[in-house]
Amino acid sequence: MTAQAARVARLALTDFRCFTNVEVELGEGLTVLRGPNGQGKTSLLEGLAWPARARSIRGVPDAALVRAGADAAVVRCEIREGTRTQSFAAEIHATGRNRLQLNGNAITRHRDLFGVLRVTVFTPDDLELVKAGPALRREYLDELLEMLAPRYVAATSDFDRVLRQRNALLKSAAREGLDTTTLAVFDEQLVSAGGEVVRGRLQLLTRLVEPARDAMRALGEGDDIAFAYVAEWGGGELVLDDLDSVEDRLREGLETLRRRELERQMTLVGPHRDELRMRLSGLEARTQASQGEQRSLALALRLAGHSVVTELTDSAPVLLLDDVFSELDARRSAVLVGLLPSGQTLLTTATAVPSGVQPACELLVQDAKVGVA
Repeated sequence: MTAQAARVARLALTDFRCFTNVEVELGEGLTVLRGPNGQGKTSLLEGLAWPARARSIRGVPDAALVRAGADAAVVRCEIREGTRTQSFAAEIHATGRNRLQLNGNAITRHRDLFGVLRVTVFTPDDLELVKAGPALRREYLDELLEMLAPRYVAATSDFDRVLRQRNALLKSAAREGLDTTTLAVFDEQLVSAGGEVVRGRLQLLTRLVEPARDAMRALGEGDDIAFAYVAEWGGGELVLDDLDSVEDRLREGLETLRRRELERQMTLVGPHRDELRMRLSGLEARTQASQGEQRSLALALRLAGHSVVTELTDSAPVLLLDDVFSELDARRSAVLVGLLPSGQTLLTTATAVPSGVQPACELLVQDAKVGVA
């Protein structure tokens, strides 16, 4: 483990998902959370990851995190990085604004949590990274960017905000006429924030290729893997040589598609519509790879992302493996065990752990309670 890697030393949850009150001490190595399905194992991972993303790793609304009958869920974490200890607390409300604190100080912006904790999450649903539409692949890239630099946290937040505002303006234009002055302001904000996101994605992709190829080779799938970043507004595939022209292309796209945007009452230009395409041996991975190849590629994407974040931040994210081995055959399970980097890792399972896994601690999660297995 990188010497200064942040880890969670203590996690306490109140009225979070199925838990009324639970507190867990966690070590630096591998902790196995064992127990029947539906008992709270994934919810523990969800609570632990909250300081890293200030949202659910399952992509559900905050209200879904609050235990039935409660007004708010509370997450408390003690996070250690070398000799430094930080305390994080969040009140997650079913309705209304959440309240976040770091070391007793109120946090009002997600970007102010940058670097406090990073996590890499593996789940059986990762297969959808390859099989599903482009939204999950965009999310994959943006989550990595947000771990790498605070400017990307700001850029994605700013882009999401201006996208909502601009879409609302385009919808109102059909009833009230187009406010061209306000639209021009939104256009420049979209170009600025969107350009930052696109440039970050392009640079990130170049770093992901080699570690993804290494992982695919180790998984026995060969290394003939290629990524392409496709933006319709940019004329098709964008490459590193296009970095300096991203903003100009965004502006041109907004001008070209203005009529279509007004007709459809939605923004058609920007990183929210881009695609990460992946090919194996020259074939489209989403539609032409076997399910085994797709599952290997999904694992390779997670491993590559973890590797890049560790290299660029000099701090290994905490690994969260949520029932991953249940969907892997024996060969891929054995390879994944061998590829897992050192550092704090939490692994959930309803059955036995794969051969080669040597946990420092095993906990039993059952009936929304946690004890030593």
